[in-house]
Amino acid sequence: MSRFESLPGFRAFYPEERAKLSHILEVWRQACRRYSFREWEGPVLEPLELFTAKSGDEIVRQLFNFTDKGERLVTLRPEMTPSLARMVGARANGLPKPIRWFSIGECFRYEKQQKGRLRSFYQLNADLLGEAGPAADAEIMALCADCLLGFGLARESFAIRLSDRTLWFRVLAALGVSEELAPAVLTAVDKLERATDAELIAMIKEALAGANADPVRILSEARRLAAVRSFTDLEAALSKDEGVQARLAEWRELLSLLKNLGVADLVRVDLGIVRGLAYYTGFVFEAFDAQGDQRALAGGGRYDGLIEKLGGPALPAVGFGMGDVTVANLLEDRGLVPAYADGPDFYVAILGADARPAALSDISILRAGGMRVDYNLRDGKFPKLMQAAETAGSKFALIYGGDEIANGVVKVRDLTTRTEATIPRTDIIPALRAVLSEGFSAIQP
Repeated sequence: MSRFESLPGFRAFYPEERAKLSHILEVWRQACRRYSFREWEGPVLEPLELFTAKSGDEIVRQLFNFTDKGERLVTLRPEMTPSLARMVGARANGLPKPIRWFSIGECFRYEKQQKGRLRSFYQLNADLLGEAGPAADAEIMALCADCLLGFGLARESFAIRLSDRTLWFRVLAALGVSEELAPAVLTAVDKLERATDAELIAMIKEALAGANADPVRILSEARRLAAVRSFTDLEAALSKDEGVQARLAEWRELLSLLKNLGVADLVRVDLGIVRGLAYYTGFVFEAFDAQGDQRALAGGGRYDGLIEKLGGPALPAVGFGMGDVTVANLLEDRGLVPAYADGPDFYVAILGADARPAALSDISILRAGGMRVDYNLRDGKFPKLMQAAETAGSKFALIYGGDEIANGVVKVRDLTTRTEATIPRTDIIPALRAVLSEGFSAIQP
């Protein structure tokens, strides 16, 4: 056993594990770019106040925070949204709207480790700012779906559960809960699936802070609405109150947009999802594994007041976050981790000192052409070099021996089928590009 081990909840990525992580990050990055989102990055170390201003002092117990050498209270970032709010707020007046930004960064939370949750993780955040209507919500939800579909997941293997804090606020208002107390009550509603009725009533009673509202009635109404699973049933379950009906019109618009964007089949009405964070203000959603252990894969929603709260201008915003740990676990369970080694495109086997100058010259040409190339740094026997090529993870070997150099050719060997073909050295770049795009048959006679 090594004398020094990684800290609990932190990972060390050997090349094969790093290749899997890189695959996840690249699928995310490609999806965001298809939606014309621009990548940004913020500092890993931030002022502690940036996060307590957003989430309250209670978040400190979840942070890796300390006093730095300049006597500043700082923390490793637990999420990206506050950094985004600060950065957008600083330049909001000069940024064209809507703002489409995404980030992929490492985040840190000091919390109990469990399946799908570590103390260090990579997270995708995608945010659309400056657009208040349902079109922005639909765009973000479609992007969330595409980020999962990009891994090869079947459409029936996950679902996006859609809810609405605005609608909840109006339902709670009819039950005597003021707008100021509603976020605390919704924190209890967020635990409907995990707490007993007695525990929930106690939480609701505490959240009401003496207000004249009935906790039992609130819980009963919450359970009734949380059981709704279609928009038709949602319409039937709600009152004819003018504010409620106006909000349902926005639901119709959002669901129509999702249909037009081709992701309506992935969306499920589920008012049991309220997102426990108080800064959410409108439509909220969570993506869940629909075929395994019902784990959450992503979550997000509208947070129209956060930019202003953190010192910027009033700016509507909607976004989501997705972590690499739960996604990696899901891909492992579904057998969707790419079966490839992060090895070279070609392994050059140099047989003898006389062949080495020409081989190194060609290696330089191939690398300049964007190909990944490995080779034997010291001379060796052919069987050992073929074994080295396979160990490196290459599918193809290029063989340079005395005969090949004399004839101005290079021998290409398919390491899977053990078949070989010969190509002129003058054609090496186009021939090997054809091998990478079309397979070994592209150069076979």
